[in-house]
Amino acid sequence: MDDSLSRILTKVIILAILIVLSGFFSATETAFFSMNKIRIKSLAGDGKRKAKKALKLSEDMDSLLSTILIGNNIVNIATTAIATLLFAELLHDQELGATVATIVITVVVLMFGEITPKSIAKNSPEHFAMFAAPALAFLVVCFKPLNWLVAMWQKLVYKFVKNKEDHGVTEEELITMVEEAHNDGEIDKNESELIRNAIEFDDIEVEDIYTSRVDVVGVEVGDSIEEITEQFESGYSRLPVYTDSIDNIIGILNQKDFAAMKKTGQRVTDVMTDPIFVVPSMKISELLRTLQSKKSHMAVILDEFGGTVGIVTLEDILEELVGEIWDEHDTVVEPFVKIRDDKYKVQAKADLDDMFDLFGMEDEDEEIDHPTVGGWVMEEFGKIPRVGDEFDYGPLHVVVSKRDPRRVTEIIVTKMFEPEPKEEDED
Repeated sequence: MDDSLSRILTKVIILAILIVLSGFFSATETAFFSMNKIRIKSLAGDGKRKAKKALKLSEDMDSLLSTILIGNNIVNIATTAIATLLFAELLHDQELGATVATIVITVVVLMFGEITPKSIAKNSPEHFAMFAAPALAFLVVCFKPLNWLVAMWQKLVYKFVKNKEDHGVTEEELITMVEEAHNDGEIDKNESELIRNAIEFDDIEVEDIYTSRVDVVGVEVGDSIEEITEQFESGYSRLPVYTDSIDNIIGILNQKDFAAMKKTGQRVTDVMTDPIFVVPSMKISELLRTLQSKKSHMAVILDEFGGTVGIVTLEDILEELVGEIWDEHDTVVEPFVKIRDDKYKVQAKADLDDMFDLFGMEDEDEEIDHPTVGGWVMEEFGKIPRVGDEFDYGPLHVVVSKRDPRRVTEIIVTKMFEPEPKEEDED
Protein backbone atom coordinates (compact mmCIF):
# COMPACT_ATOMS: atom_id res chain seq x y z
CA MET A 1 0.00 0.00 0.00
CA ASP A 2 2.84 2.33 0.87
CA ASP A 3 4.54 1.45 -2.42
CA SER A 4 1.41 2.32 -4.44
CA LEU A 5 0.90 5.61 -2.59
CA SER A 6 4.55 6.53 -3.17
CA ARG A 7 4.25 5.88 -6.93
CA ILE A 8 1.07 7.96 -7.14
CA LEU A 9 2.66 10.81 -5.18
CA THR A 10 5.75 10.70 -7.40
CA LYS A 11 3.60 10.91 -10.56
CA VAL A 12 1.61 13.84 -9.11
CA ILE A 13 4.83 15.75 -8.33
CA ILE A 14 6.21 15.05 -11.82
CA LEU A 15 2.92 16.19 -13.36
CA ALA A 16 3.03 19.42 -11.37
CA ILE A 17 6.59 20.08 -12.56
CA LEU A 18 5.63 19.33 -16.17
CA ILE A 19 2.61 21.69 -15.99
CA VAL A 20 4.91 24.45 -14.68
CA LEU A 21 7.35 23.79 -17.54
CA SER A 22 4.49 23.85 -20.05
CA GLY A 23 3.43 27.22 -18.67
CA PHE A 24 7.03 28.43 -18.84
CA PHE A 25 7.39 27.56 -22.53
CA SER A 26 3.98 29.06 -23.41
CA ALA A 27 4.70 32.28 -21.53
CA THR A 28 8.16 32.51 -23.08
CA GLU A 29 6.77 32.23 -26.59
CA THR A 30 4.28 35.02 -25.90
CA ALA A 31 6.90 37.20 -24.20
CA PHE A 32 9.43 37.07 -27.05
CA PHE A 33 6.83 37.69 -29.73
CA SER A 34 5.13 40.52 -27.80
CA MET A 35 8.12 42.34 -26.33
CA ASN A 36 9.20 45.78 -27.48
CA LYS A 37 12.55 45.13 -29.16
CA ILE A 38 13.50 48.80 -28.97
CA ARG A 39 12.99 48.74 -25.18
CA ILE A 40 15.08 45.56 -24.87
CA LYS A 41 17.85 47.21 -26.91
CA SER A 42 17.71 50.21 -24.61
CA LEU A 43 17.98 47.98 -21.50
CA ALA A 44 20.85 46.04 -23.09
CA GLY A 45 22.56 49.35 -23.84
CA ASP A 46 22.25 50.23 -20.15
CA GLY A 47 24.35 47.15 -19.33
CA LYS A 48 21.66 44.68 -18.19
CA ARG A 49 23.06 41.20 -18.85
CA LYS A 50 19.69 39.44 -19.08
CA ALA A 51 18.49 42.04 -21.56
CA LYS A 52 21.59 41.35 -23.69
CA LYS A 53 20.81 37.61 -23.62
CA ALA A 54 17.16 38.21 -24.52
CA LEU A 55 18.21 40.50 -27.39
CA LYS A 56 20.70 37.92 -28.69
CA LEU A 57 18.04 35.19 -28.60
CA SER A 58 15.53 37.40 -30.41
CA GLU A 59 18.01 37.97 -33.25
CA ASP A 60 17.66 34.28 -34.23
CA MET A 61 13.90 33.81 -33.93
CA ASP A 62 13.86 30.58 -35.96
CA SER A 63 16.20 28.83 -33.53
CA LEU A 64 14.40 30.33 -30.52
CA LEU A 65 10.96 29.30 -31.77
CA SER A 66 12.00 25.74 -32.58
CA THR A 67 13.60 25.42 -29.11
CA ILE A 68 10.41 26.62 -27.41
CA LEU A 69 8.17 24.35 -29.52
CA ILE A 70 10.39 21.30 -29.05
CA GLY A 71 10.51 21.85 -25.28
CA ASN A 72 6.77 22.51 -25.04
CA ASN A 73 5.86 19.40 -27.06
CA ILE A 74 8.20 17.15 -25.05
CA VAL A 75 6.66 18.44 -21.83
CA ASN A 76 3.05 18.11 -23.04
CA ILE A 77 3.57 14.58 -24.41
CA ALA A 78 5.24 13.53 -21.16
CA THR A 79 2.38 15.11 -19.19
CA THR A 80 -0.21 13.13 -21.15
CA ALA A 81 1.71 9.86 -20.78
CA ILE A 82 2.24 10.18 -17.01
CA ALA A 83 -1.34 11.36 -16.44
CA THR A 84 -2.64 8.30 -18.29
CA LEU A 85 -0.54 6.00 -16.08
CA LEU A 86 -1.67 7.87 -12.96
CA PHE A 87 -5.40 7.68 -13.66
CA ALA A 88 -5.17 4.09 -14.89
CA GLU A 89 -3.60 3.18 -11.55
CA LEU A 90 -6.12 5.22 -9.54
CA LEU A 91 -9.17 3.85 -11.37
CA HIS A 92 -7.77 0.35 -11.94
CA ASP A 93 -8.99 0.56 -15.55
CA GLN A 94 -6.62 1.39 -18.39
CA GLU A 95 -9.23 2.56 -20.93
CA LEU A 96 -11.20 4.60 -18.41
CA GLY A 97 -7.95 6.02 -17.03
CA ALA A 98 -6.85 7.16 -20.52
CA THR A 99 -10.23 8.88 -21.10
CA VAL A 100 -10.23 10.65 -17.73
CA ALA A 101 -6.56 11.62 -18.15
CA THR A 102 -7.30 13.17 -21.55
CA ILE A 103 -10.15 15.28 -20.15
CA VAL A 104 -8.34 16.38 -16.99
CA ILE A 105 -4.99 17.14 -18.67
CA THR A 106 -6.70 19.07 -21.47
CA VAL A 107 -8.40 21.34 -18.92
CA VAL A 108 -5.32 21.68 -16.68
CA VAL A 109 -2.88 22.35 -19.53
CA LEU A 110 -5.29 24.80 -21.16
CA MET A 111 -5.77 26.78 -17.93
CA PHE A 112 -2.34 26.52 -16.26
CA GLY A 113 -0.08 25.67 -19.19
CA GLU A 114 -1.50 28.04 -21.83
CA ILE A 115 -4.05 30.73 -20.96
CA THR A 116 -2.79 31.85 -17.53
CA PRO A 117 0.97 32.00 -18.29
CA LYS A 118 0.41 33.67 -21.67
CA SER A 119 -1.80 36.31 -20.06
CA ILE A 120 0.88 37.01 -17.44
CA ALA A 121 3.63 37.23 -20.06
CA LYS A 122 1.52 39.52 -22.28
CA ASN A 123 1.25 42.07 -19.47
CA SER A 124 5.04 42.38 -19.02
CA PRO A 125 6.75 40.69 -21.99
CA GLU A 126 10.15 42.40 -21.58
CA HIS A 127 10.52 41.36 -17.93
CA PHE A 128 9.47 37.77 -18.63
CA ALA A 129 11.77 37.54 -21.66
CA MET A 130 14.72 38.67 -19.53
CA PHE A 131 13.71 36.22 -16.75
CA ALA A 132 13.54 33.30 -19.22
CA ALA A 133 16.62 34.24 -21.27
CA PRO A 134 19.29 32.31 -19.27
CA ALA A 135 17.26 29.05 -19.26
CA LEU A 136 16.38 29.43 -22.94
CA ALA A 137 20.01 30.09 -23.89
CA PHE A 138 20.93 26.81 -22.19
CA LEU A 139 18.12 24.93 -23.96
CA VAL A 140 19.11 26.36 -27.35
CA VAL A 141 22.53 24.75 -26.87
CA CYS A 142 20.97 21.45 -25.67
CA PHE A 143 18.56 21.27 -28.62
CA LYS A 144 21.12 22.38 -31.20
CA PRO A 145 21.05 19.07 -33.16
CA LEU A 146 17.24 19.12 -33.26
CA ASN A 147 17.25 22.83 -34.20
CA TRP A 148 19.62 22.00 -37.07
CA LEU A 149 17.22 19.37 -38.38
CA VAL A 150 14.33 21.84 -38.09
CA ALA A 151 16.37 24.48 -39.94
CA MET A 152 17.08 22.03 -42.78
CA TRP A 153 13.39 21.19 -42.98
CA GLN A 154 12.51 24.90 -43.11
CA LYS A 155 14.92 25.47 -45.99
CA LEU A 156 13.29 22.62 -47.87
CA VAL A 157 9.81 24.04 -47.22
CA TYR A 158 10.91 27.56 -48.27
CA LYS A 159 11.98 26.19 -51.66
CA PHE A 160 8.37 25.24 -52.38
CA VAL A 161 6.65 28.05 -50.46
CA LYS A 162 8.27 31.36 -51.34
CA ASN A 163 7.54 34.31 -49.09
CA LYS A 164 6.80 37.40 -51.16
CA GLU A 165 5.93 39.67 -48.23
CA ASP A 166 8.04 42.74 -47.55
CA HIS A 167 9.11 42.66 -43.90
CA GLY A 168 10.26 46.29 -43.88
CA VAL A 169 8.52 48.73 -41.56
CA THR A 170 6.23 51.09 -43.48
CA GLU A 171 5.57 54.73 -42.67
CA GLU A 172 2.02 53.89 -41.59
CA GLU A 173 3.33 51.23 -39.19
CA LEU A 174 5.80 53.70 -37.69
CA ILE A 175 3.02 56.23 -37.12
CA THR A 176 0.89 53.51 -35.52
CA MET A 177 3.79 52.65 -33.19
CA VAL A 178 4.08 56.31 -32.19
CA GLU A 179 0.33 56.53 -31.54
CA GLU A 180 0.42 53.39 -29.40
CA ALA A 181 3.41 54.69 -27.44
CA HIS A 182 1.51 57.95 -26.84
CA ASN A 183 -1.68 56.13 -25.79
CA ASP A 184 0.34 53.93 -23.42
CA GLY A 185 1.86 57.01 -21.80
CA GLU A 186 5.41 56.19 -22.88
CA ILE A 187 5.79 59.51 -24.74
CA ASP A 188 3.87 62.76 -24.25
CA LYS A 189 1.78 64.63 -26.81
CA ASN A 190 4.58 67.01 -27.90
CA GLU A 191 7.02 64.14 -28.45
CA SER A 192 4.38 62.20 -30.38
CA GLU A 193 3.64 65.16 -32.68
CA LEU A 194 7.34 65.84 -33.26
CA ILE A 195 8.04 62.22 -34.23
CA ARG A 196 4.97 62.08 -36.49
CA ASN A 197 6.00 65.34 -38.18
CA ALA A 198 9.50 63.97 -38.73
CA ILE A 199 8.11 60.75 -40.27
CA GLU A 200 5.76 62.65 -42.60
CA PHE A 201 8.30 65.41 -43.34
CA ASP A 202 9.52 63.89 -46.60
CA ASP A 203 5.97 63.72 -48.00
CA ILE A 204 5.32 67.48 -47.81
CA GLU A 205 5.75 69.61 -50.92
CA VAL A 206 6.62 73.29 -51.19
CA GLU A 207 3.11 74.13 -52.42
CA ASP A 208 1.70 72.88 -49.11
CA ILE A 209 3.46 75.51 -46.97
CA TYR A 210 4.31 78.52 -49.14
CA THR A 211 3.25 82.15 -48.72
CA SER A 212 1.03 83.11 -51.64
CA ARG A 213 2.09 85.75 -54.15
CA VAL A 214 -0.62 88.16 -52.99
CA ASP A 215 0.76 88.00 -49.44
CA VAL A 216 4.39 88.48 -50.42
CA VAL A 217 5.87 91.76 -49.18
CA GLY A 218 8.80 92.95 -51.27
CA VAL A 219 10.60 96.07 -52.42
CA GLU A 220 11.18 97.39 -55.91
CA VAL A 221 14.79 97.90 -56.89
CA GLY A 222 14.19 101.63 -57.29
CA ASP A 223 12.44 102.21 -53.93
CA SER A 224 13.87 104.87 -51.65
CA ILE A 225 15.75 104.16 -48.44
CA GLU A 226 12.75 105.41 -46.45
CA GLU A 227 10.33 103.07 -48.25
CA ILE A 228 12.57 100.05 -47.72
CA THR A 229 13.14 100.99 -44.07
CA GLU A 230 9.39 101.18 -43.55
CA GLN A 231 8.97 97.63 -44.87
CA PHE A 232 11.69 96.26 -42.58
CA GLU A 233 10.14 98.04 -39.61
CA SER A 234 6.98 95.99 -40.24
CA GLY A 235 8.83 93.02 -38.78
CA TYR A 236 10.59 91.40 -41.75
CA SER A 237 14.23 90.34 -41.66
CA ARG A 238 14.47 89.59 -45.40
CA LEU A 239 12.62 91.04 -48.38
CA PRO A 240 12.41 89.97 -52.04
CA VAL A 241 13.67 92.60 -54.46
CA TYR A 242 11.87 92.90 -57.81
CA THR A 243 11.79 95.01 -60.94
CA ASP A 244 8.49 96.21 -62.43
CA SER A 245 6.36 93.52 -60.68
CA ILE A 246 6.62 90.73 -58.10
CA ASP A 247 6.80 88.30 -61.05
CA ASN A 248 10.36 89.48 -61.68
CA ILE A 249 12.21 88.89 -58.41
CA ILE A 250 15.94 89.53 -58.87
CA GLY A 251 17.30 89.22 -55.35
CA ILE A 252 16.82 88.90 -51.59
CA LEU A 253 17.69 91.82 -49.31
CA ASN A 254 18.80 91.07 -45.74
CA GLN A 255 18.03 93.64 -43.04
CA LYS A 256 21.63 93.59 -41.74
CA ASP A 257 23.01 94.13 -45.23
CA PHE A 258 20.54 96.97 -45.74
CA ALA A 259 21.67 98.63 -42.48
CA ALA A 260 25.29 98.43 -43.63
CA MET A 261 24.30 99.71 -47.07
CA LYS A 262 22.83 102.88 -45.59
CA LYS A 263 26.18 103.66 -43.97
CA THR A 264 28.33 102.92 -47.02
CA GLY A 265 26.05 104.51 -49.59
CA GLN A 266 25.86 101.37 -51.73
CA ARG A 267 22.86 100.45 -53.86
CA VAL A 268 20.37 97.66 -53.16
CA THR A 269 21.71 95.64 -56.09
CA ASP A 270 25.19 95.71 -54.51
CA VAL A 271 24.17 94.02 -51.26
CA MET A 272 21.26 91.77 -52.20
CA THR A 273 21.86 88.03 -52.68
CA ASP A 274 20.78 85.92 -55.64
CA PRO A 275 17.36 84.29 -55.17
CA ILE A 276 16.83 80.52 -55.16
CA PHE A 277 14.05 79.50 -57.54
CA VAL A 278 12.06 76.29 -56.99
CA VAL A 279 8.94 74.62 -58.35
CA PRO A 280 5.77 74.03 -56.27
CA SER A 281 6.13 70.22 -56.38
CA MET A 282 9.59 70.21 -54.79
CA LYS A 283 9.81 68.26 -51.50
CA ILE A 284 10.56 70.47 -48.51
CA SER A 285 13.19 67.98 -47.30
CA GLU A 286 15.07 68.59 -50.56
CA LEU A 287 14.53 72.34 -50.28
CA LEU A 288 15.89 72.32 -46.72
CA ARG A 289 19.13 70.74 -47.96
CA THR A 290 19.29 73.29 -50.79
CA LEU A 291 18.84 76.23 -48.42
CA GLN A 292 21.48 74.81 -46.10
CA SER A 293 24.00 74.34 -48.90
CA LYS A 294 23.30 77.82 -50.32
CA LYS A 295 23.29 79.40 -46.83
CA SER A 296 19.96 81.01 -47.64
CA HIS A 297 16.72 81.44 -45.69
CA MET A 298 14.26 82.03 -48.53
CA ALA A 299 13.29 80.55 -51.89
CA VAL A 300 11.02 81.90 -54.63
CA ILE A 301 8.42 79.57 -56.15
CA LEU A 302 7.82 79.84 -59.89
CA ASP A 303 5.01 78.45 -62.05
CA GLU A 304 5.42 76.87 -65.50
CA PHE A 305 5.35 80.33 -67.12
CA GLY A 306 8.10 81.77 -64.91
CA GLY A 307 5.69 83.86 -62.84
CA THR A 308 5.96 84.09 -59.07
CA VAL A 309 3.66 81.72 -57.19
CA GLY A 310 4.94 82.79 -53.79
CA ILE A 311 7.85 82.37 -51.41
CA VAL A 312 8.87 79.78 -48.84
CA THR A 313 11.23 80.41 -45.92
CA LEU A 314 13.38 78.29 -43.67
CA GLU A 315 10.97 79.13 -40.85
CA ASP A 316 8.06 77.71 -42.87
CA ILE A 317 9.94 74.42 -43.22
CA LEU A 318 10.91 74.20 -39.54
CA GLU A 319 7.30 74.88 -38.52
CA GLU A 320 6.32 71.61 -40.19
CA LEU A 321 8.46 69.88 -37.56
CA VAL A 322 7.95 71.92 -34.39
CA GLY A 323 4.69 73.78 -35.05
CA GLU A 324 4.05 77.51 -35.37
CA ILE A 325 6.98 79.79 -34.50
CA TRP A 326 5.90 83.26 -33.40
CA ASP A 327 8.17 86.24 -32.78
CA GLU A 328 7.51 89.64 -31.22
CA HIS A 329 6.52 91.14 -34.57
CA ASP A 330 4.00 88.48 -35.53
CA THR A 331 0.29 89.00 -35.11
CA VAL A 332 -1.01 85.73 -33.71
CA VAL A 333 -4.05 84.65 -35.70
CA GLU A 334 -5.69 81.37 -34.73
CA PRO A 335 -6.71 79.38 -37.83
CA PHE A 336 -9.80 77.98 -36.07
CA VAL A 337 -11.85 79.93 -33.54
CA LYS A 338 -14.66 78.04 -31.83
CA ILE A 339 -18.03 79.78 -31.82
CA ARG A 340 -19.90 76.79 -30.43
CA ASP A 341 -19.47 73.01 -30.47
CA ASP A 342 -20.48 72.61 -34.11
CA LYS A 343 -19.50 76.04 -35.47
CA TYR A 344 -16.07 77.58 -36.15
CA LYS A 345 -14.60 80.72 -37.65
CA VAL A 346 -11.91 79.52 -40.08
CA GLN A 347 -9.11 81.56 -41.65
CA ALA A 348 -8.66 81.12 -45.40
CA LYS A 349 -4.95 80.35 -44.87
CA ALA A 350 -5.76 77.34 -42.66
CA ASP A 351 -4.81 73.87 -43.84
CA LEU A 352 -7.77 72.13 -45.50
CA ASP A 353 -6.92 68.69 -44.07
CA ASP A 354 -6.73 70.20 -40.57
CA MET A 355 -10.22 71.63 -41.02
CA PHE A 356 -11.63 68.28 -42.14
CA ASP A 357 -9.95 66.59 -39.16
CA LEU A 358 -11.43 69.23 -36.85
CA PHE A 359 -14.93 68.30 -37.99
CA GLY A 360 -14.23 64.58 -37.88
CA MET A 361 -14.50 63.95 -41.59
CA GLU A 362 -12.08 62.74 -44.23
CA ASP A 363 -11.50 64.37 -47.58
CA GLU A 364 -12.88 61.76 -49.95
CA ASP A 365 -12.84 64.06 -52.95
CA GLU A 366 -9.52 63.37 -54.65
CA GLU A 367 -10.17 66.22 -57.12
CA ILE A 368 -9.46 68.92 -54.50
CA ASP A 369 -6.09 70.32 -55.54
CA HIS A 370 -5.82 73.16 -53.04
CA PRO A 371 -4.13 72.62 -49.66
CA THR A 372 -5.69 75.71 -48.06
CA VAL A 373 -9.26 76.46 -47.04
CA GLY A 374 -9.33 79.63 -49.17
CA GLY A 375 -8.28 77.78 -52.32
CA TRP A 376 -10.91 75.10 -51.67
CA VAL A 377 -13.67 77.71 -51.23
CA MET A 378 -12.69 79.50 -54.44
CA GLU A 379 -12.71 76.15 -56.27
CA GLU A 380 -16.19 75.33 -54.95
CA PHE A 381 -17.62 78.65 -56.14
CA GLY A 382 -15.61 78.81 -59.36
CA LYS A 383 -15.23 82.56 -58.82
CA ILE A 384 -14.38 85.11 -56.14
CA PRO A 385 -17.42 84.91 -53.84
CA ARG A 386 -19.04 87.79 -52.00
CA VAL A 387 -19.51 88.06 -48.25
CA GLY A 388 -22.61 86.04 -47.37
CA ASP A 389 -22.26 83.55 -50.22
CA GLU A 390 -22.69 79.99 -48.97
CA PHE A 391 -22.56 76.34 -49.98
CA ASP A 392 -22.83 72.86 -48.46
CA TYR A 393 -20.08 70.25 -48.57
CA GLY A 394 -21.10 66.93 -47.06
CA PRO A 395 -22.18 67.70 -43.48
CA LEU A 396 -20.52 71.16 -43.58
CA HIS A 397 -22.35 74.44 -44.22
CA VAL A 398 -19.88 77.14 -45.33
CA VAL A 399 -20.55 80.89 -45.32
CA VAL A 400 -18.06 83.51 -46.55
CA SER A 401 -17.61 86.03 -43.72
CA LYS A 402 -14.66 88.14 -44.97
CA ARG A 403 -12.92 88.81 -48.24
CA ASP A 404 -10.72 91.36 -49.96
CA PRO A 405 -10.98 92.43 -53.61
CA ARG A 406 -9.10 89.35 -54.84
CA ARG A 407 -9.81 86.47 -52.46
CA VAL A 408 -11.66 85.01 -49.51
CA THR A 409 -9.99 85.69 -46.13
CA GLU A 410 -12.39 84.07 -43.62
CA ILE A 411 -15.35 81.70 -43.53
CA ILE A 412 -17.84 80.40 -40.97
CA VAL A 413 -18.24 76.62 -40.99
CA THR A 414 -21.10 74.80 -39.29
CA LYS A 415 -21.39 71.04 -39.04
CA MET A 416 -24.96 70.00 -39.71
CA PHE A 417 -26.41 66.96 -38.01
CA GLU A 418 -29.00 64.99 -39.93
CA PRO A 419 -32.11 64.33 -37.83
CA GLU A 420 -32.78 60.71 -36.97
CA PRO A 421 -35.57 59.20 -39.05
CA LYS A 422 -38.87 59.12 -37.18
CA GLU A 423 -40.35 55.75 -36.48
CA GLU A 424 -43.60 55.14 -38.33
CA ASP A 425 -46.66 54.78 -36.13
CA GLU A 426 -48.09 51.32 -36.14
CA ASP A 427 -51.70 51.02 -37.22
